[in-house]
Amino acid sequence: MRKLLQRALARLSRMLESGPTGNEAVIARLRARGVRIGEGCVIYTESFSTEPYLVTLGDRVAISGGTKFVTHDASVWLMRLERPAVQAFGTITVGSNTFIGENCIVLANAAIGSHCIIGAGSVVRGQIPDNSVVTGNPASVVGRASLLIEMLREGRNTMDTLTLGSEERRERLLRHFGLLQ
Repeated sequence: MRKLLQRALARLSRMLESGPTGNEAVIARLRARGVRIGEGCVIYTESFSTEPYLVTLGDRVAISGGTKFVTHDASVWLMRLERPAVQAFGTITVGSNTFIGENCIVLANAAIGSHCIIGAGSVVRGQIPDNSVVTGNPASVVGRASLLIEMLREGRNTMDTLTLGSEERRERLLRHFGLLQ
């Protein structure tokens, strides 16, 4: 165990010494556009709407690719004849220690609590309480994140492979799933 921890720390140290990573560059660009981003975030999208300065992310938020943040409501288009310049906006907040899966849409006025898991493809609007697992369109709370975490801790397919090189991870996964030839 100690040797595994030492290897993981050495790999992380090398990663930090190598300068800005792709993730750090994405975060820098988003911050320059006005997105408020906490510490330790991992972001695989740059789709933060036309008003990115209305989005706030807490610490250790992970956002998967294809996810979009929409800070405006264009349905006011129906009012164009009576109010030619009308627009409608809303803020978006995401609490700390929250994961947002692939291809989600987070709509204006959404407030996602801390310690949440947003399932892939969900369309999020309104208030999402802390410690929620949310899925669907429209997204709804389907469980508690703390219960899912307990299941993952005991899960057969939960492995500590993040700090492994891609070849070592590939071999371990192929062996684990019985796919080695």
